[in-house]
Amino acid sequence: MKEILNRLINHDILTKEDAKGVLVNIAKGEYNTSQIAAFLTVYMMRSITIEELEGFRNALLELCLSIDLSAYNPIDLCGTGGDGKDTFNISTLASFVTAGAGIKVTKHGNYGVSSKCGSSNVLEFLGIKFSNEADFLTRSIEEAGICVLHAPLFHPAMKNVAPIRRELAVKTFFNMLGPMVNPAFPKNQMVGVFNLELARMYGYLYQNTDKNFTVVHALDGYDEISLTGATKTISNNSEGIINPADFGVNRIKKSQIVGGETIEESAKIFMNILEGKGTEAQNNVVCANAGIAIATVNGSNPKQGFESAKESLRSGKGLVALKRLQALSA
Repeated sequence: MKEILNRLINHDILTKEDAKGVLVNIAKGEYNTSQIAAFLTVYMMRSITIEELEGFRNALLELCLSIDLSAYNPIDLCGTGGDGKDTFNISTLASFVTAGAGIKVTKHGNYGVSSKCGSSNVLEFLGIKFSNEADFLTRSIEEAGICVLHAPLFHPAMKNVAPIRRELAVKTFFNMLGPMVNPAFPKNQMVGVFNLELARMYGYLYQNTDKNFTVVHALDGYDEISLTGATKTISNNSEGIINPADFGVNRIKKSQIVGGETIEESAKIFMNILEGKGTEAQNNVVCANAGIAIATVNGSNPKQGFESAKESLRSGKGLVALKRLQALSA
């Protein structure tokens, strides 16, 4: 690691192979915590390159415990986090709404590191069991339309990094990697990222795979469609800008989509929305994200996807998906 750190301090960049090698060695426990923290800190000070990101991704995918759910043609809705906006759990709610609309979901997530409440925090609070057992996950996706892939159970190689990330409590390149390393290797993916540079990198890396994808970044900084303004989208065959009007709704204020201060408050917001007690702004932002996920899978346009998501939320199908998952977890 000393040689790698010296290279990085001298503004060198890593090859794809070197980047992969560092993460493999971290997994093997070959570096101490100070060395790992220093390595992570470099990438808070400068941008990561496509080769480095690809190398890190390849290492994590190679080291993960994979689960084959390809028969269900699922989608993952996952944001990088790290946007500093502290919204409520939009992509997690959108995942249940998408499942309620009949699209199978393999939701990859983790505890919050740079946010107050990550998807795993709120789902754990609501009684969802985290498991990497194939039978349980298959039953979940068949009966609830969604299964939850809690990242630490599938990426045991990263146990040496988790406490350091928690102590640093700021976004690291692991935020960038999270959506890329879903252990179910879903062919469909909707990814929200925290800046435009990363959106382009995701687009480039995904175009070299067989994925059916949409990458989104709200131009005012959100790692999801926020409806507070325009959103950049990058998909398999197009790039564009999507506006609230494209979903047939009005622009909303940032204050209308803030999350709770605690996990308990976040869970209350989560349940209110699924139970039909959310505000119009909350409902619309969840359905806009679910709508793009639905459209990504079935090829509809954003407005059609939005309407399908609205029906899923309004009819309580998203809530049914959660309740089935809770029952399976009991």
